[in-house]
Amino acid sequence: MSAKPQVLVARKIFADIVERLRAHVDVEEPLDDEPLPQPELIRRLQGKQGLFATGTETIDATLLDACPALRAVCLMTVGYNNVDLAACTARGVRVSNAPDVLTETTADFGFALMMAAARRISESEHYLRSGQWRQWHVDLLVGADIHGATLGILGMGRIGQAIARRGALGFGMKVIYHNRSRLDPALEAPLNARWVEKETLLREADHLIIVVPYSPEAHHLIGAAELAQMKPTATLSNIARGGIVDDVALAQALRERRIAAAGLDVFEGEPRLHPDLLTVPNVVLTPHIASASVPTRRAMCNLAIDNLIAALCGGVMRTALN
Repeated sequence: MSAKPQVLVARKIFADIVERLRAHVDVEEPLDDEPLPQPELIRRLQGKQGLFATGTETIDATLLDACPALRAVCLMTVGYNNVDLAACTARGVRVSNAPDVLTETTADFGFALMMAAARRISESEHYLRSGQWRQWHVDLLVGADIHGATLGILGMGRIGQAIARRGALGFGMKVIYHNRSRLDPALEAPLNARWVEKETLLREADHLIIVVPYSPEAHHLIGAAELAQMKPTATLSNIARGGIVDDVALAQALRERRIAAAGLDVFEGEPRLHPDLLTVPNVVLTPHIASASVPTRRAMCNLAIDNLIAALCGGVMRTALN
């Protein structure tokens, strides 16, 4: 039997990155790229010390008790709401995530999603493709300006700050934000950013972008009551996690034009999404791809691999959570 630690890679990733891992540990890869049901994940983890995980695996007390050899769970994602961190800590299982490496790419996408919603790009493409464009009109698919508008950011971590930089420095936007704690004034100043109460954020933002991490407390943080406080000309973009926005309430607000448009990269219960969102034209829908550039996805995988090698071969994990 090999003396190397044994690792399960839960989903298909870049072959050359797996080979780099294989130089240090024995690796089992999936036969396809389908998410592993919990019983199958438990079966494949038997006797294994490490797990390369994404956001689709649930790491809870049941799994941990059934896999006593497990010593490290290393995620290629920033979010880790699929991992019971307390249960892992209690059982001596190290956990890491992959912050920082996707900040700029995700901020790029968040800004693109906001702009697509504000300028009605998806609506315009559907209009053109369906053969409706026969002549020009002065009010044909008019949208909202980005430059000079008020950018509202709910959640001012690394990604929120990167979005604020794009808005303030690139587009001359006024930046307001709400966070559980205010940023140091030295961080606020170059972003032209001002902390406000959540109600003020909703009331004043021309374009609201949500980048808070998911937690039970954040579930439906934006619901019918919050949407009612927004301007009818405002847009909302969510690149955080599904469940932070009440998708049913949002679809109704969009249908009734109580807000102008939305851009969504995440959904409650994804990959399923509420069918009401498919019936409103003023929403841009993307399948959780905010970090999906080749360099960034490779960096995310490599960071998780670095952490696995460190955890199982006597090193120091770069982004340990416990």
